[in-house]
Amino acid sequence: MNRLHASLGVVISATLLVAACEREKREFDPGPEGAQLGKSLSGVDRMSHYERNAHALATGKRLWTWYNCSGCHANGGGGASGPALMDRAWIYGWDTASIYKSIADGRPNGMPAYRGRIPEDQLWQLTAYVRSLSGLAPQDGAPNRDDAFLTRTPESFSDQQKPQPAQPSAATGQR
Repeated sequence: MNRLHASLGVVISATLLVAACEREKREFDPGPEGAQLGKSLSGVDRMSHYERNAHALATGKRLWTWYNCSGCHANGGGGASGPALMDRAWIYGWDTASIYKSIADGRPNGMPAYRGRIPEDQLWQLTAYVRSLSGLAPQDGAPNRDDAFLTRTPESFSDQQKPQPAQPSAATGQR
């Protein structure tokens, strides 16, 4: 009988102990004060490292294929079910922060969020490559290969086009 009482006492104690536990509460840490998207704490523009680096642009192009970005945006960013990324009409903005936000956090009606799914440096490499599709990448980030083997002009040598917000289309109902 003593064993039964002891076992019952242990079970009841364990049950009460578990019931008294609270779920851990975590607070979002916005980072150090003054930190901005794409800026290090020293104020150095992080994006310029990726935009001016031929290896980063080439890696962004490779990641474009690996993550099947062309499935929605077509090869070279020409647009398919997703918007074109090589023209002058940008729905959510053409600046670095807007492109990064679109890739990292996604957009309504189709663009998935990749923050936490792919490493931070790959997000920046993809951002640099997407900017290069419209000729927004500096030409000193030129590819390090012989361009004679390319079938089209490298993105870093295309003429710069200042993207403009897309106009709403009455036929598609896009905003």
